[in-house]
Amino acid sequence: MASDLVIVYHRQPYEEVEENGKTVFRENSSPNGIVPTLKSFFGNADHGAWVAWKLAEDPANPGFETDVDIDDAYGSYTVSRLPLTEAQVSSFYHVSSKEAFWPILHSFKERYNYDPVDWPTFREVNWAFAEAAARKASRGARVWVHDYNLWLVPGYLRQLRADVTISFFHHTPFPAADMFNVLPWRKEIVESLLACDVVGFHIPRYAANFLSVARSLFDVTTLERQGVAPDLIFEGTALSERSAPTLIAFNGHKIAISSSAVGVSTDFIEKRATDPDVQAKAQKIRRDMGDSKLIISVGRTDYTKGGLAQLESFERVLEANPDLRGKVRLMNVSVSANRNMAAYGDTQATLEETAGRINGRFGTLEWQPIALISRAIPFDDLIKYYLAADVAWITPLADGMNLVCKEFVAARTDNDGVLVLSEFAGAAVEMGSAVITNPFSSRSMDTAILQALHMPADERRERMIALRAVVKRYSVSAWGADQERAFEEAEARKPAT
Repeated sequence: MASDLVIVYHRQPYEEVEENGKTVFRENSSPNGIVPTLKSFFGNADHGAWVAWKLAEDPANPGFETDVDIDDAYGSYTVSRLPLTEAQVSSFYHVSSKEAFWPILHSFKERYNYDPVDWPTFREVNWAFAEAAARKASRGARVWVHDYNLWLVPGYLRQLRADVTISFFHHTPFPAADMFNVLPWRKEIVESLLACDVVGFHIPRYAANFLSVARSLFDVTTLERQGVAPDLIFEGTALSERSAPTLIAFNGHKIAISSSAVGVSTDFIEKRATDPDVQAKAQKIRRDMGDSKLIISVGRTDYTKGGLAQLESFERVLEANPDLRGKVRLMNVSVSANRNMAAYGDTQATLEETAGRINGRFGTLEWQPIALISRAIPFDDLIKYYLAADVAWITPLADGMNLVCKEFVAARTDNDGVLVLSEFAGAAVEMGSAVITNPFSSRSMDTAILQALHMPADERRERMIALRAVVKRYSVSAWGADQERAFEEAEARKPAT
């Protein structure tokens, strides 16, 4: 069946598990993953389709189930699975996307690795996604492509289907031209994105950077530029912009540039945070802590997340402030992003070595300063720690958005707790009421965590109330509404056929 909405994303929109020898599709366990939000758009479509990849030993196997029909709380839709071999997944995702694109997107030029990239395979996989989307899309359909590993899909899709409306959303930072143009495939990538009707980013800075890249490579005209809303401009944050492009033109084609930050499901989080069982567990954690303070840090094991800088800051603070020893604990949840990649394995090993050294240096039989957790924590368990914590310490070196800081704030229905946030997280442009810090500066990091630990109750409450208002205003549902408007406006700009 042809679909009037086709979502193109590398992940399948469910968890595929075996139960009693039978394949079962379960809802994703994370309430704040982007998948539930994307699926919610199917409720407004006559019929929807989702294009993703699935590992296959033999893509030519006639028994491979390409299309799966799903009927769940979000509506009825088809999942079109592309059979990729392990070698294709490794080349397209682990090598090209993670070793070449990821470090450049996050401005870690020194970690960029061009040599192992197999560009023909990247093209091949992107073409397969584009073909699948073209097959599924009805006449004039909306096709929504997500994230950098599918950069070439819009260009290929436009060759196949001139009638569809294409929107592309980046879930990562987008760097300026001096950094992005390190990629030898820059023109091919950007030309593909310029085939879109909408190109979306979290914050105005990334939109401005995209325009700088496009103008460095092609004759692109800026048609409209708008001032940034005052509540998205905070002095002292590195990623603020005063204005951003909203409409550009290339080869007679108009492309909207959208700046809209992904948020969290505030209603869901508040419901869990006010559950009596969750609150009782949080109170027990507080009782067990005694008069000690709890700092919580949650993120993936990734060199962009700044885990080592954070541990080293904690070590300096303990060294310079003996009165804090035995009175503060850091719960560092660092979940491996991909255990198959050497870069992440090295990062994990460094974190474990550093945490062990700090615990050995300052720890006692009764008190260990750091609890380093390397496994995923169920969301309800995470909520109780958000509620029990005195401080959430979220200090990535670079981050497209960061939803953990928003989860923490949404959970704090008591209007207490302090958020320490890196100015290089996209969320910082919204969350200026946090204690903003520069993770590249030892002094800034140390001062920020001390400020948070010693903050008076009145100031904590004032800051948290302001943060909670922002997180509710820019929730995941608000982001979804922005994307819907962008599609509608793009369709209105199209000439009648």
